Amino acid sequence: MNFFETPVSLLILILILIFSIVGFKRTNSILLRFSLNPYSVVHYRKYYQIFTHIFLHFDFIHLAFNAMTFYFFAPELETTIGSGLFLLLFLTSGIVSSLPSVFKNKNEPNYYSLGASGAIAGIIFSFILFYPTSRIYIFLIPIGIPSPIFAVIYLAYCIYASKDKSSKINHEAHFWGAVWGLVLTIILFPSVIPFFLQSFKNIF
Repeated sequence: MNFFETPVSLLILILILIFSIVGFKRTNSILLRFSLNPYSVVHYRKYYQIFTHIFLHFDFIHLAFNAMTFYFFAPELETTIGSGLFLLLFLTSGIVSSLPSVFKNKNEPNYYSLGASGAIAGIIFSFILFYPTSRIYIFLIPIGIPSPIFAVIYLAYCIYASKDKSSKINHEAHFWGAVWGLVLTIILFPSVIPFFLQSFKNIF
């Protein structure tokens, strides 16, 4: 898939790379201001953080992982559903995935969250609905996992991992981003459900 044939995916990736790298160089001024801080969102009405945190990452490893995942799924999905709906899916997945964290941590001034993971989870799960016979490869695992099975494992892991209060990863955002990706895709394309079910027998 040619990235230049999918302009929204290309633009989003460029913005993520630029803003994240700028954030690395000016950690205090950029990350603290534009990351998601539920306390600031609720008590100081910094609603923009619900949007801006999507384009920032903590370090190069965090950025590289999300950028690679986005690269493998985003262009194909944009070609499938169109640029406008792809943009809607990406942004709303990122926003919706952050809302539980806002409500849950609204009185925690030291809680911060950032990254495109919730938005990308929405993209992956929308992709799975359209391509149920595809296989998803995970690092260090040489065998592709059928995408519906990957979806179940992913959601189950997010639920399990979210119970670890010491984790610095916002697994709840991953979970709700994925769920929203499914919900919005079904709303926009109701016919994807019978297509998915019909294709299910060809998964293995």
